[in-house]
Amino acid sequence: MKKNTLVVTAIVVALGAGGAWYMNRGAEAQTDKGPGGPGGAQPPTTVNVVAPTRQDVGVDVAANGTVTPQRTVDLRPQTTSTIRQVHIKEGQFVKAGQLMFSLDDRSDRASVAQAEAEVARGRASLADLERQYKRSQDLVAQKFLAQSAVDTLRSQVEGARAALAASSAAVRASQVNASYTTIRAPMAGRVGAINVYPGSLVQPSTSLTTVTQLDPIDVAFTLPESSLGALLAAQRQGKVAVEATTGGDAKPVTGELSFVDNTVDATSGTIRVKAQFGNGDGLLWPGQYVNTRVTVRTIPNAVVIPQNAIIINAQGTFVYVMEKDGTARLVPIARQHAFGLNAAVTGLAGTEQVITEGKQNLRPGGKVRIAGAKPQAGQGAQGATQGATAGKDKAA
Repeated sequence: MKKNTLVVTAIVVALGAGGAWYMNRGAEAQTDKGPGGPGGAQPPTTVNVVAPTRQDVGVDVAANGTVTPQRTVDLRPQTTSTIRQVHIKEGQFVKAGQLMFSLDDRSDRASVAQAEAEVARGRASLADLERQYKRSQDLVAQKFLAQSAVDTLRSQVEGARAALAASSAAVRASQVNASYTTIRAPMAGRVGAINVYPGSLVQPSTSLTTVTQLDPIDVAFTLPESSLGALLAAQRQGKVAVEATTGGDAKPVTGELSFVDNTVDATSGTIRVKAQFGNGDGLLWPGQYVNTRVTVRTIPNAVVIPQNAIIINAQGTFVYVMEKDGTARLVPIARQHAFGLNAAVTGLAGTEQVITEGKQNLRPGGKVRIAGAKPQAGQGAQGATQGATAGKDKAA
């Protein structure tokens, strides 16, 4: 009986000791959850900030385009003949009026000479009739010749004059035909492939070569009809800048808008436009594929921030800014235009410290600390005092 009593007493003592130990651990846990312990207020969130900049921002519309020459001429002869000489080479740049091909002109030169001889004969005949008409007038005055004879001579003079005019016109026609035997460049440009050689028989359907104007040159592209209003408004204000890039490491070239079509394509909802570029260095080539960018308007003195600072949710568009007291404030903004890594926005004064990194852990009014900055002295002393208090509680 005594043995059973001792066992029960030992169990009661053990349970009491365990309860005391559990209560002590609970008190320590409550102490750890105090202001200085690990479970206290959240420490400041580490963030990166940037100051907005102010600058003029161009609102651009990008499109794909094709380089098109302003003029391309397919050279063909106007008469049937043979090539006597080719004066140019393939790929050569020619000036306007430069001799390119010479055709066999022997027959045409003979025709011109024959027409000129007819003119000379007509002049001689007219001169003789004019002398006869003058003498006949003198004879009529002396009543040695009838008036009818004078009238006949006058008619002959007028006929000779008409014949001389016809002969002169025939000379000019022969000269025009003879000019077809020399083919000259109609404009400055680059020569394409040459399809004939000296001795080749050519006719009006034969293509000799092509001449393409390269400077200036056009770029044709299409824009969505939603951009038409801004495009026309920019054109009314003056020249509209257009930038073209051929891709890779090529240097972009700048031209100006030269043509807006008068009709929107109802099928695709786009409108055809062209831009003209100076191409003295030959960076743009006909048929080449380019990327174009049109500046339809400019936002003056816009507030510009990095796009990674912008937060978009169901409530709207916002950014976090860091206040002077080290707290985060949520500011609603509106994005005017995005370009590259930046965006022009409204809703900011331009003097704020905009938070770009670390904003995913923030709440409005939460404490923040700039990355790399040292903790404030007051915060360090408060932490030390709280740590000392916790140590005294554990010792007691």
